Amino acid sequence: MTQLPRASIVILNWNGRHHLAGCFESLAALDYPKELFEVVLVDNGSDDGSQAEMRAKHDWVRLIENERNVGFSAGCNQGAGEAKDPEILVFLNNDIRVEPAFLRELVAPVVRGDCAATTARMYSWDGKLMNSAGGGMNFHGIGIQKGYLDEPGPEFDKPTQTLFACGGAMAMDAETFHEVGGFDEEFFAYYEDVDLGWRTWVQGYTIEYAPKAVCYHHHSSTSGRVPLERLRLLQIRNPLLACFKNYDDEHLGRVLPAILALATRRAYLCAGLEDVSKYRIEGLQSLRRGGMLSKLWARILGREEGRESVNRVAVADLVGINDLLGNWDHWMSRRREVQSRRKRSDSEIFELFLKPLWCVEDDPGYQSLQAGAIEFLGIDTMFKGMTTMKDEPHR
Repeated sequence: MTQLPRASIVILNWNGRHHLAGCFESLAALDYPKELFEVVLVDNGSDDGSQAEMRAKHDWVRLIENERNVGFSAGCNQGAGEAKDPEILVFLNNDIRVEPAFLRELVAPVVRGDCAATTARMYSWDGKLMNSAGGGMNFHGIGIQKGYLDEPGPEFDKPTQTLFACGGAMAMDAETFHEVGGFDEEFFAYYEDVDLGWRTWVQGYTIEYAPKAVCYHHHSSTSGRVPLERLRLLQIRNPLLACFKNYDDEHLGRVLPAILALATRRAYLCAGLEDVSKYRIEGLQSLRRGGMLSKLWARILGREEGRESVNRVAVADLVGINDLLGNWDHWMSRRREVQSRRKRSDSEIFELFLKPLWCVEDDPGYQSLQAGAIEFLGIDTMFKGMTTMKDEPHR
């Protein structure tokens, strides 16, 4: 590179005070000209003293304070919007530390014009395992971090094109970021980077894995403290929304029935129903007697009729599915926005999925459903030469 670009590093924080020292001490040691980059921390309403910590120990960082948690997507967009005239936007998790050459290496492919965005080589915090070397997904949107939990090796040394840049350590041409629409704020968190990457490819741009941009990551350190059902809703809904927005008409028509069927099966598996025989009329031996008097007596005894105890995770799945199905017109409008800007065909993007037919569940019924739907709907023909269903660690 003959000329380094102005870069703004945007970091989100929500009650991550225990991570701040490691992150910002490493950023202060970057071998990048200090006048050519800024660091912006968007705090999403932390109540653990993060803001005071930043002012006391890292006052060189520009601090933006939100009264509440507006989500990863909106917070990143907010930081990008308030950045001071950057040529490159960098998004970094608060639980990451970087090597001194990180920023130079991360922006280099964008500066050379090789791509519009890059993603870093991400190790576990102790450097013993890979966390990410680019990303892909299966046909129903479940994200894959290439190399996740693998031992580091030469296979991760080569720059390659990737479906998306991990939102925890990525760079993007600032003009392109705003042009393609930034992170989708309706995702709140999770899979917003998959959606942004896929959308970037649809609109004619490219993304690369930059292996010399090295960082270290505390995986899921914040999400581990959030109730499971609240995370599950995002993890079920957001891949569905990404698929609904980004597949073209022909391929969405083919995959959507399978996506909804598999999501329904996963909800059933999580429901924890102990006895479904009581729902089958074949086992009914006699008709109920007593009518309203019987129902009243049941209430007096505390036996509420017509209710079933269901695991909250299954309820979260159903709410996530309904966020699409119950708001159909809205998401059709959002879909039209993306499709109206299409400059690249799906067939040119599919190779980047990596494991399009990967099955995420061990349940035999789920596996049978996926295999049958793939064959019946011709989904396998979309991914010629990529038909493996090998297990793959996911996000």
